[in-house]
Amino acid sequence: MTPRAFIHLPELAGRLTPADACGLRLTDEVLAAWDAQARQQGLPPDWRLSTQEVERSRQTVLAGQDGKDLWVFAYGSLMWNPGMHFEEVRRAQLDGFVRRFALATAIGRGTPECPGLVLTLQRQAGTCQGLAFRIHRARVETESRLLWRREMIRGSYCPALLPLDTPQGGIQALVFTANTAHPQHRQGLSLAETAATIASACGSIGTNRDYLDQLAGQLDVLGIVDTHVRTLAAAVRQQRAPTQHKTGDRHTMAGP
Repeated sequence: MTPRAFIHLPELAGRLTPADACGLRLTDEVLAAWDAQARQQGLPPDWRLSTQEVERSRQTVLAGQDGKDLWVFAYGSLMWNPGMHFEEVRRAQLDGFVRRFALATAIGRGTPECPGLVLTLQRQAGTCQGLAFRIHRARVETESRLLWRREMIRGSYCPALLPLDTPQGGIQALVFTANTAHPQHRQGLSLAETAATIASACGSIGTNRDYLDQLAGQLDVLGIVDTHVRTLAAAVRQQRAPTQHKTGDRHTMAGP
């Protein structure tokens, strides 16, 4: 990240985790550590997609993009922990989708006994406002591989190139939308059910409540009003805090 990257959003300077400090640039060594944790939790050997499956998805979506910069839409944890080297960041809006906590996680922000919830993009009337990060063409191969490993580790999303509106003009960006057919997808949770889950879930890298708080805080910095997130955050604050907290960094396995 250079100062020029924040020319459109100077308020974000100093508020994003640098790529090299992300913790979720999933190298082979990091993946091996996640696999060990999954075994300890009793998850099956195929708890995540194979490297070949992840790479096949990446190549399919990015076919024809050789030699071009890549924009990536951030609506969840990527908004404060993008985990990528980027040249530019803008405010961005995606039409026809809304932000919802509808993806169960049993590793990271929850456990098999008490799964947490991370963000998805649900196809629904409305808009989702977030950020768009531009990766330089020379870095797209490396950065997109690491991003796919992070977001598609369990195949919980449907990646696609979709049009976004930004104050500087329209762009096409990589967007990870909800895979509603995935067994971890939780369709139709009420606000009360969602709040109760987020208030109680905690995993190896932190509480589910902290994930929501970081999202709400970043939206406030950007002046983005998401009524659902505000209402949910208020409902979670009314819940009793978890009796035990695990220490961890401020990262999440899923939820762009």
